[in-house]
Amino acid sequence: MAYTLLGQDFVPPDIRAKVTGGAKYAEDFRAEGMLFCRVLASPLPHARVRSIDATEALAMPGVVAVLTADEVPSFPAHETPILTNEPLYVGDRICAVAARSEELAQEAIDRIKVEYEELPYVIDPLASLFPAGPDARTDGNVVTPQGLKSIKWTAGDFASAGDALPMGAPGVEWSFGDVEAGFAEAQFVLDESFVTASLSHQCLEPRSCMAYWQGDKVFVYGSTQSQTAVMPNLARLAGVEPDNVVYIGEFCGGGFGSKINPYPAMGVPIYMAKKTGMPVLMRVSRAEETLFGSSRPAFQGRIKMGFRADGRVTAVDLFIVQQNGPYLGGGDLGGAAGAVSLVYQPLAMRYRGVQVSTNTTPTGAQRGPGQNQIAAALEPLIDKAAKELGLDRVAIRRVNAANNAAKYDSQQGPVTSAYQREALERGAAAFEWETRRQRSGQTSGSKVTGLGIGQAFHAAGRGGLDGIVRLTPDGKLHIHCGVGNLGTFSYAATSRVAAEVLKMSWDNCIIERGDSRLGLPFSSAQSGSNTSFTMTRATYAG
Repeated sequence: MAYTLLGQDFVPPDIRAKVTGGAKYAEDFRAEGMLFCRVLASPLPHARVRSIDATEALAMPGVVAVLTADEVPSFPAHETPILTNEPLYVGDRICAVAARSEELAQEAIDRIKVEYEELPYVIDPLASLFPAGPDARTDGNVVTPQGLKSIKWTAGDFASAGDALPMGAPGVEWSFGDVEAGFAEAQFVLDESFVTASLSHQCLEPRSCMAYWQGDKVFVYGSTQSQTAVMPNLARLAGVEPDNVVYIGEFCGGGFGSKINPYPAMGVPIYMAKKTGMPVLMRVSRAEETLFGSSRPAFQGRIKMGFRADGRVTAVDLFIVQQNGPYLGGGDLGGAAGAVSLVYQPLAMRYRGVQVSTNTTPTGAQRGPGQNQIAAALEPLIDKAAKELGLDRVAIRRVNAANNAAKYDSQQGPVTSAYQREALERGAAAFEWETRRQRSGQTSGSKVTGLGIGQAFHAAGRGGLDGIVRLTPDGKLHIHCGVGNLGTFSYAATSRVAAEVLKMSWDNCIIERGDSRLGLPFSSAQSGSNTSFTMTRATYAG
């Protein structure tokens, strides 16, 4: 089928604002009488606040208010708080100051005296799992599907590991098939430990936010990947019903998974504005973004894999210890296990994982959470197995590749589609793998030719939710879009479907977006490379 608009180049309606500097991000908005807010961050990785003396700060001309944890709602223990009296990492937010200028607010922050009771802290999750080791929290050290629990391994668990990753009681586990029989059948068994690093998202736009109240209605200007999908949790954060939230998120300077949902820091200007009765802007600095923004969880893992002579994976035994940060964190370790089950289609597999709380920056989803970490760790090991078995590196991946009959994850459920083998074959042909691989390892002076192959997986596809279009007497097609503007232009690309179906010129289309007052349909969250797939269908239905 030939399309007029789809698959063709186009100019997104916001491109001029972006290239000319006219785009308004969260910290670019101003309101009459607006105050500026700064946050006092914990200098300690774990402590209890004994007292806060803001007398000197409040006496400064132009300083309007101080907001503490006692004045904002509290949430379940594992959720990241707005402000806290028990900081769990360096940078955890203790209190905030609102003043007539940002410089004055920061000066007032520097004059606040906080008395802390220092508490034990832990950076390495293995240290917390050691008998009598320190814990990041006072109410448990491991996040499980049933909530926070205390899990300690035995000294024998550590002693028996030697140089490999120790393995003790997990927080979650599952298996399918006969793992031990799979290893017994194997021609070659690989047993390796691995480590993947944590890293900050470092979005180009920090998570700044401005807010003000009109009666019971709160107006919030933020930076999120999603638009309408953030509304329920934003209302919960503000302590109001969704109908009493107006959310403006016209542009988002990057999120990479860290801004799928409203972030707890947004609560600071929301409640400061409520306390003062004035608009409040909290601009987040690059240093603060590094501290309380978000980061990818680190793994310490161990994997045992059995291979037949033809490279087919007969069994996998995977153990992952996740450095989770102090709060709920992300389920990356489970995503990693699911990826192994799909990408390598083992005949049997056992997975055990433990999500350990640490006094490090909060963690969350970052671009293929779990799948990317395990690919970086495991793909070189597949090369090692290929070398040991005398197999081509493409061939060992092809023999294990998922197809439309593939099974996935703990329940070994079906997939909608998988063309991994075809992708490998087409990639090898386009790269001229058979010819080029002969040059691998050749030297020329100080240079060595190296060839590599890698593969990874990330699921995509959700229910479509809503789409709304409106045709006005002037001949304009108004496409109401609840998709966030996270920088990928998916809000515009999915909207073009409506123009295609109705045979409208793109020049006669107006995308209504970025402001909840515009009658935006409820959209899926902008996460996991799902938006184009999901919201294209929703717009078509609308």
